[in-house]
Amino acid sequence: MRLAALVIRPLGVDAPGGLRVGNTHFDAVKLAELAGISVWRYDFQLGPDDDGYEFEGCVHPVNTDVTGDMRIAFVSCNGEEEGDLERDGTERNAMWARLAAQHETAPFALILQGGDQIYADEVTRGHPLSDKWPDRAPRDASPPEIEELRQYLRERFVHRYLDVMGAAEYAGLAASVPSLSIWDDHDICDGWGSLKDNRTNSAVGQALFQSAREMYLLFQHAATEADIPDLFMDANGTNLGWWRTLPNLTIIAPDLRSERTRHRVMGEAGWHGLRQVQPVDGQVMVVSSVPMLGPRLSLVEMLMMAIPRMQHYEDDLRDQWQSRAHRAEWCEMLREMLKLRKAGPLTVISGEIHLATRAEMGTGAEHIQQLVASGISHRAPPKGYARGLGWLAGLGEAPLPAHPIRILPLPGQKQRYVAERNFLVLERQGGAWHAVWHLEESGPTPPLPISD
Repeated sequence: MRLAALVIRPLGVDAPGGLRVGNTHFDAVKLAELAGISVWRYDFQLGPDDDGYEFEGCVHPVNTDVTGDMRIAFVSCNGEEEGDLERDGTERNAMWARLAAQHETAPFALILQGGDQIYADEVTRGHPLSDKWPDRAPRDASPPEIEELRQYLRERFVHRYLDVMGAAEYAGLAASVPSLSIWDDHDICDGWGSLKDNRTNSAVGQALFQSAREMYLLFQHAATEADIPDLFMDANGTNLGWWRTLPNLTIIAPDLRSERTRHRVMGEAGWHGLRQVQPVDGQVMVVSSVPMLGPRLSLVEMLMMAIPRMQHYEDDLRDQWQSRAHRAEWCEMLREMLKLRKAGPLTVISGEIHLATRAEMGTGAEHIQQLVASGISHRAPPKGYARGLGWLAGLGEAPLPAHPIRILPLPGQKQRYVAERNFLVLERQGGAWHAVWHLEESGPTPPLPISD
């Protein structure tokens, strides 16, 4: 495994001490200085016989045996839109604590983070150019004023990342379990890409996006612009989708935010990258930050647009693959999934909706499963909302002829959607994969086989 360890130090403090694997010593490379901190990265390797690494006198065990049985954790939606950093830490991070306990019992080889790793919606507040975002984006700001705004936003992003990633329940896991992440809107701002074009394309909007992108690369990938060709499908970084292979496993994460507009989900770079993926034999997992298989939301979209006081929620619906604005592109994505399905069993893993559910499309050699686990720390919506969405799912949806989508209850549950905080554990035993949702109130579900 090629790994990167991210270390944060106060600005002006000496470089962190060395990292050691066995008798091999690794030095840190400085990635950035900003907002009163310096950011350092260790690049190192662990083989199947290495138990972990030592850093500044502390040994961090890492599960490096990924050739046989293995466990992967999937999380999403780590925060809330309002007052997230003021929440009681024990309450906020309760599900992270459960995930850490799972790791202590049976170590994870990987954490997949499916979007909204932070909720950055409040970073725009307190600056005259962005305080009213997205309702207002001044057009007459000068280049120096926009640059000053960008520096302000960078600092706000840094403080948010440090607060969220510094939580004890998360930090211990992060030091011992390799992580791969893809971003979603709240890593930038609520509804990024589904807002009106004159907002996202404004100088204020672009300053926000550029700051969010820099911090996403830095804190979620331990990377800078120079690292993009080695990490992502698109060497130019227009799209930040990626794919990785492990023995008998391919993990693909298309970037559904960098190129998003009100009229598309991905641009040319994203589609080109996705079509270049060549899965290895075995299981294929696709991380879609927005659920790919879902109910007929176009009906709700039409209803909301007809009611003036409900039009405020249009951006939320336009964020979904099922939006009328994205239907043709949604069908194209589903066709790409059917092509990938030929390489082996394919499972789509999603977050975003603050609920737990699952779905299926097709049968036999074209059978695709989707697992949705959303809300590692975001509190669940009302249970009535989950029941209403379940009723809507009962109407059925089939964007591709002869490939109906079915929204199904989790194992052991009666309703199609569960309104509880949750995370997902994917486990390979004897070559076969199964999934278990860990629900805050109901506990773990019975295992669901996903290798077919």
